[in-house]
Amino acid sequence: MLEEERKYAVDARFGVPDLSGCVPDGGEVVTLAPVRLRATYYDTADRRLARAGASLRYRRGDAAPWTVKLPTDVAGVRHEISRTGAPSMIPAELVELVTAYTRGDALAPAAVLRTTRRSYELRDADGRLLAELDDDSVAVLDGQKVRFKFREIEVERRDGGRRLLDRVGEALYAAGANGRGEFVAKHLRALGPLPPPDLTPPAAQLPRKASAGDVLTRAVRADIARMLAYDPLVRLREPLPDGDTAVHQMRVGVRRLRTDLRTFRPVLDALWANGLRVELSWLADKLGAARDAEVLRDRLRRTAAADPLAPLDNAAVARMDADLAARHEEALTALDVALRSERYRVLLDHLVAAAAAPRLLTGRAAQPARELLPRLVAKPWRELAFGSDGISGAGHLDPLAPDEEWHEVRIRAKRARYATEAVAAVLDGPAVELAKAIADVQGQIGEHQDAAVAAQTWLSIAHADPDDHALAVTAGRLYEREREAVRRARAGFPAVWARTDRHRLTGWLP
Repeated sequence: MLEEERKYAVDARFGVPDLSGCVPDGGEVVTLAPVRLRATYYDTADRRLARAGASLRYRRGDAAPWTVKLPTDVAGVRHEISRTGAPSMIPAELVELVTAYTRGDALAPAAVLRTTRRSYELRDADGRLLAELDDDSVAVLDGQKVRFKFREIEVERRDGGRRLLDRVGEALYAAGANGRGEFVAKHLRALGPLPPPDLTPPAAQLPRKASAGDVLTRAVRADIARMLAYDPLVRLREPLPDGDTAVHQMRVGVRRLRTDLRTFRPVLDALWANGLRVELSWLADKLGAARDAEVLRDRLRRTAAADPLAPLDNAAVARMDADLAARHEEALTALDVALRSERYRVLLDHLVAAAAAPRLLTGRAAQPARELLPRLVAKPWRELAFGSDGISGAGHLDPLAPDEEWHEVRIRAKRARYATEAVAAVLDGPAVELAKAIADVQGQIGEHQDAAVAAQTWLSIAHADPDDHALAVTAGRLYEREREAVRRARAGFPAVWARTDRHRLTGWLP
């Protein structure tokens, strides 16, 4: 689950103000009895979790005392995962969950905090819990000794909106709280200053005079950060808040990195880049099998419901979904095994090292990005637009060509898009527009590919059970709906491509 908090530093003399004006009309502020909490935070010897903004703790007295908190892109918002377990042993599931940060290093107690908490619940007129304010007096322990103390106010959003948090924050600020909800976790205050995280983040932006190496380094770091951010969420097997899946997003990170290493290999140490691509290909295969099953299950539901006036046999559709669910579970299990393997742990080490210092060829990497990189992006663009290796370009796709040829163009669109997006960080203007246009091309042929694969899948499921006539009829009807989707995608493609293949968008390419 997602946890959204704001924190405020206060001194010992601070008095929590009257918060009744913050709740809606008819609401109330409920004061709870004080509680004493004792939390032990675990980390590696070099504090990899803390440095990455993650944490793993055991807090005595909680119903599920073991908790992992994972960072997100939004300050104060974290993924919170709690599990039961004895205090003497960290649940194996949580140890695995933080592998992307620890990379297999041992976890041991890093900080012990004793907290006296006074809580206030903000409820609406119906008794619904909108937010909780916790007034925490914290002692940081070293054995039986208190190293130092601090006090903070923590406001956690529940069923209320962010405006409620804003009102509470203003009330606290007016009463003398320091800051406006800057987020610093308790254990980070206890641990004190830390070095930067192992995973070097990408630059927020690049100057116009950036070198080719600067652009490539930024792209590689962004790809790796994306991959590793979704690693724990893949292990949880839970959907993302926006309805997407972690498997999809992690797979995108892997694909982008493989494409960047391919597109920009003239700037890279070839042996290093090729070796990394081999390992990424292994991981991509595991993610791909799970993602393909996800896509098919989602497509089955949508295609089956596409024509309410001609409903399909519900039992047959359920039978097909059960088949896909079994494939999905098998793929996820294989992915779990891969993520627990020593091979993956070693890959994590290589990825962290790659983000810190990609192996660039010094001479080419030092060249101005605006001079060198358009020449490198031109190759995947030419392969997309004009074709190669016997595959037609996007502008000359035969409407009657095999599905496989259309799929190959989709792959090339993806490569051209990722390459263009990487250099758009410094080129701006037409490069940004071209990347968006290629994304539309990719989406159009992506619909084509998903429909083509689904059509064959429905038939293969029916062929596996030839005695089930209802299943055969249902599969046939689904097949026809998918092939109609293929025809629509092909018919609409020329217009999408025409909006892409314009000199205004491609004139910067040599």
